[in-house]
Amino acid sequence: MAQITQKITPFLWFLDGKAEEAAEFYVSVFDNSRITSVLRNGDAMSGPNGTPLTVGFQLEGQDFAAINGGGDFKFSWAVSFMVLCETQEEVDRYWDRLVEGGGEHSQCGWLKDRFGLFWQITPRILLERTHDPDPVKATRAFQAMLQMTKIDIAAIERAYRGEA
Repeated sequence: MAQITQKITPFLWFLDGKAEEAAEFYVSVFDNSRITSVLRNGDAMSGPNGTPLTVGFQLEGQDFAAINGGGDFKFSWAVSFMVLCETQEEVDRYWDRLVEGGGEHSQCGWLKDRFGLFWQITPRILLERTHDPDPVKATRAFQAMLQMTKIDIAAIERAYRGEA
């Protein structure tokens, strides 16, 4: 992780030795992403020789670090990563990819991936419409979002305009 350059970097604790597998999966999902380092266990370290202890990676240029920490620490809904999307095609792609292999869909654009990490797949237009200075329009868009699992941009727009 010598290549981390950000002042603040999300550091993810994985159970069952899944840090490298998770990093490789996330790198495959997002463009402009790569594994930056892998520290493997040696003789005087905590795990079996050659197994990954920590993994550095970048998603869309954002540094992340992961550790195979073991124990009973699990991710929760209290921390998630928001993926800002421009189109419905982008929403659909991230939504489908991140639940591959055992993830779970939730409400309002949230999902849990197969490693237990939580994501919000959020179209920019949803943020714009729900933060509109007109409280009636913003409320209609927000109420529509509350009825959704994956966000449907066209349905948000219809609700915002009062057509739903």
